[in-house]
Amino acid sequence: MAKTKEVTVEDKLRALYDLQLIDSRIDEIKNTRGELPLEVEDLEDEIEGLNTRLANFNNDIENLETSIKNRKQTIEEANALIKKYTTQQKNVRNNREFDSLSKEIEFQELETQLAEKHIKEFSAKIEQKNEIISAAKEKIKERNNHLKIKKEELDAIMAETEKEEKLLNKKSEEFGKLIDERLLNAYKRIRAKVRNGLAVVPIQRGASGGSFFTIPPQKQMEIANRKKITSDEHSGRILVDAQLAEEERLKMEKLFS
Repeated sequence: MAKTKEVTVEDKLRALYDLQLIDSRIDEIKNTRGELPLEVEDLEDEIEGLNTRLANFNNDIENLETSIKNRKQTIEEANALIKKYTTQQKNVRNNREFDSLSKEIEFQELETQLAEKHIKEFSAKIEQKNEIISAAKEKIKERNNHLKIKKEELDAIMAETEKEEKLLNKKSEEFGKLIDERLLNAYKRIRAKVRNGLAVVPIQRGASGGSFFTIPPQKQMEIANRKKITSDEHSGRILVDAQLAEEERLKMEKLFS
């Protein structure tokens, strides 16, 4: 029975750096989209907000129209009562009944005046809201046109890189499986918190990649021996020697091409 090949620290370092190169390439592809994805999302949110506002204004107008209808009904009923009381006044037997009917007529006339006042107020509000609706519709139209342009720009970029990104995401998963879970989680955690998503960096000019802090020669020797996983004490990044990094870079360039 064949023995399972032992995974050395060097194997882990190479797998980690390969994964870093793949993930960095994915980052580069995403960066080509710039702010477009956020711009598209913001425009979609704005349009959704405008449509909600539009729906609320339309609902307000419906309620106002119902109120106008009710006030018109009140006027009709008041006018009918005024006609009725005026007719009754012609057949009263004394001044008390006449005065009582006069008060009823006066009350209904006040009801009519109040209803007419409300109708004017509601009509003015409808006119005002219709102006706002018209402006909102124009803004939605303008934003939709803008969204269409931005989506077309984003789709064009996505079309150029979609195939490569899918392949790289697949490779990222494959290379991730070559690394034990504890180390992979450490890599992801470092990558999430450091600038440019660089969790594994080579030593460059005596310092860790992207850093100005010099690494002591003895520690550089330990890293070059590839016998243990070493982290930069300042950034927390995992360190690899320059030769290993160059070998893996050339290997990954073939994969990317």
